[in-house]
Amino acid sequence: EFTCMEIYVAYKDYNWMMDFTERMLEKICMDVNGTTEVKVGDNVISFKAPFKRITMRDAILEHTGFDINGKNEEELRAAARGMGIEVDDTMGKGKLIDEMFGEKCEGLYIQPTFITDYPIEMSPLTKRHRDNPELTERFELMVNGKELANAYSELNDPIDQYERFVEQMRLAEKGDDEAMIIDKDFIRALEYGMPPTSGMGIGMDRLVMLMTGQTTIQEVLLFPQMRPEKVEKRDNAEAYATAGVPAEWVPVLQKAGVYTVAQLATANPGKLFQDICGLNKKFKLELKNPSQEDVKNWVAASASQKEEEAE
Repeated sequence: EFTCMEIYVAYKDYNWMMDFTERMLEKICMDVNGTTEVKVGDNVISFKAPFKRITMRDAILEHTGFDINGKNEEELRAAARGMGIEVDDTMGKGKLIDEMFGEKCEGLYIQPTFITDYPIEMSPLTKRHRDNPELTERFELMVNGKELANAYSELNDPIDQYERFVEQMRLAEKGDDEAMIIDKDFIRALEYGMPPTSGMGIGMDRLVMLMTGQTTIQEVLLFPQMRPEKVEKRDNAEAYATAGVPAEWVPVLQKAGVYTVAQLATANPGKLFQDICGLNKKFKLELKNPSQEDVKNWVAASASQKEEEAE
């Protein structure tokens, strides 16, 4: 089942990608419906190019009256709370701006609209804007109040990318469970050289929904034939305790696919940290997130235990 179509084009920027996207969607709508308009629920959506384009800053300013330009983290947090948006101290500038847009703006864009020029804090993998280094060359396409596509000029500067990862680590230490870790292999690959590239991902399920006038995603999903459920061997909480894992985190580890202490011994600590913190947030478990050092210690202790058993 395809849920996302990704397109990567060498030597093209996000402005070219916006032109390409609107021409492609206009043609798809015409081929499917014989017209550039389609009715989805109560809305008649026109895919006739060109689509409206508005910067992230102007979108928030238009719908909230608040200008995000030049604001620091505390000013953004105070503004978000003043708008009635639920935020906390773990959120950095990027996430605060994202919450403002998601809560107050996104659902209002019914006709196809490109939201452009995202602040750098929102896009750690995106090339800086050629006219404003505080912004990035990124757009998202909003249709019927939801994101349909996400695209940007790929960041290919290893020094800039490393600095972005360092900032992400700072956010992770504050408690942001969606922050990235420093991917040293990726940095090394960039150091060898990556050509100028732009990339885009389109949500295929949402695209099919729009082009066929469906209002629920269940109408367009194609589920594969169900396979017999495989029962995985699982260690109990006592086994994990020998590696220093608190009992309340054992079900989360197993939900993340780490069913045994032996599997914990071979886990990538950085990825595991992100996975379990993400599950904590997704399922609203309200557990206190471990530190990255805690997770490293779990993995190291289980690896040491595995070596002792082998001897």
